[in-house]
Amino acid sequence: METKIPYSIKLHLPDEIMREYNCPVLTRDFWPGQLESLMCDALDGEPSLITVDLIKVLDWLRMEELPKHIDKEVCEIPVLLYVSDFSTNHLLFHYDGTPQSAQLIRHFINLFQNKIKNSKATIISPSFIPKSKIREEQDLIQLVAKSTRETSFIKFNFIRIGDFWTYAVKHNCTLLVTTKNYQADLTKVLYHFYKSKMWSNQLSFYLSV
Repeated sequence: METKIPYSIKLHLPDEIMREYNCPVLTRDFWPGQLESLMCDALDGEPSLITVDLIKVLDWLRMEELPKHIDKEVCEIPVLLYVSDFSTNHLLFHYDGTPQSAQLIRHFINLFQNKIKNSKATIISPSFIPKSKIREEQDLIQLVAKSTRETSFIKFNFIRIGDFWTYAVKHNCTLLVTTKNYQADLTKVLYHFYKSKMWSNQLSFYLSV
């Protein structure tokens, strides 16, 4: 029988700052860092979500002087970097016009469907996308609108994760949903702001491929 290697080892992170979840749909009382209220078998042997305590991992990074593997290691499992005041009150979705981005948002909606029914949602999309992507964009807007209490849609040509971070903090967003393509930049941005004590204690991050 093959021994399952915990993701804390694969990601080179301490066990106490991360947790794996297996249910394909999270319950309404889900809270990152706590045990699952339901027992679910891991899908295809893999968890559906990994949660990491953001403040604790940044404290650890500060002690470790930003290990190189942290900003380059990208796993297939969605990761929720959460703050102590974790909330789904105001979601910020990053849609970049790619099929991967669309699938990421659909997967998040399915996974968190029980937690976001009363959420406010904002979708940021590029100012220009090909005509072939317009239908996909509209379908995503309708999906988010159907799944949340209130949805707004805006177009900005943000190309850096720092732009999304700034917008999210300015507009009191509580959870940024974006791609792991920004993982390396995000690690550096968070590390910089944390060391500079320019910090938001209400913004969590959902990252997926």
